[in-house]
Amino acid sequence: MGGFFGTVSKTACIADVFYGTDYHSHLGTKRGGMATYVRGKGFIRSIHNLESSYFRTKFEDELSQFQGNSGIGVISDTDPQPIVINSRLGKFAIVTVAKIANIKGLENDLLRQNRHFSEMSLNVTNQTELVALLITMGKTFVEGIENVFNSIKGSCSMLLLTEEGIIAARDKWGRTPIVIGKKENAYAVTSESTSLPNLDFHIDTYVGPGEIVYIREDGIEQLRKANERMQICSFLWIYYGFPTSDYERINVEKVRNNIGIRVGRSDETTVDAVCGIPDSGVGMAFGYAEGKGVPYHRAVSKYTPTWPRSFMPSNQEMRSLVAKMKLIPNKEMLKGKRFVFCDDSIVRGTQLRDNVRMLYECGAKEVHIRISCPPLIYGCPFIGFTSQKTPLELITRRIIKEFEGDEHSNLDRYAKTGSREYHALIDTIRKHFGVDSLKFNTIEHLVDAIGLPKCKLCTHCFDGSSCF
Repeated sequence: MGGFFGTVSKTACIADVFYGTDYHSHLGTKRGGMATYVRGKGFIRSIHNLESSYFRTKFEDELSQFQGNSGIGVISDTDPQPIVINSRLGKFAIVTVAKIANIKGLENDLLRQNRHFSEMSLNVTNQTELVALLITMGKTFVEGIENVFNSIKGSCSMLLLTEEGIIAARDKWGRTPIVIGKKENAYAVTSESTSLPNLDFHIDTYVGPGEIVYIREDGIEQLRKANERMQICSFLWIYYGFPTSDYERINVEKVRNNIGIRVGRSDETTVDAVCGIPDSGVGMAFGYAEGKGVPYHRAVSKYTPTWPRSFMPSNQEMRSLVAKMKLIPNKEMLKGKRFVFCDDSIVRGTQLRDNVRMLYECGAKEVHIRISCPPLIYGCPFIGFTSQKTPLELITRRIIKEFEGDEHSNLDRYAKTGSREYHALIDTIRKHFGVDSLKFNTIEHLVDAIGLPKCKLCTHCFDGSSCF
């Protein structure tokens, strides 16, 4: 996925850009970049690979080279950015949080129009450069951004650092968030509201779907009104979001807690304690403990000194090893007890299978798994929250293929809460892991916990629903 941060200030901005961008490290592990603008001198830019180290360690030694009162930064799971462009609209730097499903077709269209691409990484077109080219085809920045919205299939939110300030444009369906913060001498614009309070910003505005705003030192100008319809990704509250972040004024940890309370109250399973699988399962587990009336015991801990975040290698065998290494069981807490373990989701199932085996080996009497979202039946065409290349990487689709002979058959039946196919799917997953019980949250309860109407949430990965 990825996240960005920008600021327009009356004083030097680099400290805010640096630390604000760093607060998006949980959203990406591939590339990080920053750009500032200095009046009379132009743009200063730096990009680093983050696949073997952290954002801060890569940029700390370079901070003295950055100047200016406005800047943007990004941590991304896609291409190197920011991109700096000189066009008839003026000079600007751009960062995006995007997934463009039709990038090859758009690339061919632009090449036929005698456009060219220069930001090639591993011989693949940089999607942020493609967005920049689509923008420069407009007569104005607004027309150019509208061209992006109308051309791409997927999603795209962006920040453009210009010579006057920052243009922020949220994806037309609002799949990814943008929040504006304010303090005495500056504005900030960010994907994660978590980045604001420690830099002394307070939340000023939530940018709407398709809305475009121009942020300058002296204020915010709306260039395009927000769309009424929205499809913000529900997985932000389940997995991606940092616990202290708010999307659409709804707090991440509060949603996870609400999910846990509801699941705990309705769960008739007799257990001794509950534990969250770090990190994103913890909020649900605290809620479960409250709703069920059982204690929370930290039976599994994440080794944070060297595993605060996984630098995932591309090799799946090594990915599985990395995922296993960062979680350490506590035998004394597990021995002879019946435990509920809460986790955010099951994708491939490799990590959870290893965790379950470990829990039993450490003496757990019973292991019950509770998942905060419904089963993942469909791949995400909009923001790409996994690196999945084929539907068969999802454990659900592998089981559906076993049942149907075709991983694409009768998906709606397996996605429907309470159907015969749904129950068969869940029971087969339970047997695969060898756990005493397995329950997933339902779409209905997830929507209720978030508190937005379902029509404003994207739940495509659970039920295949789509706005286009």
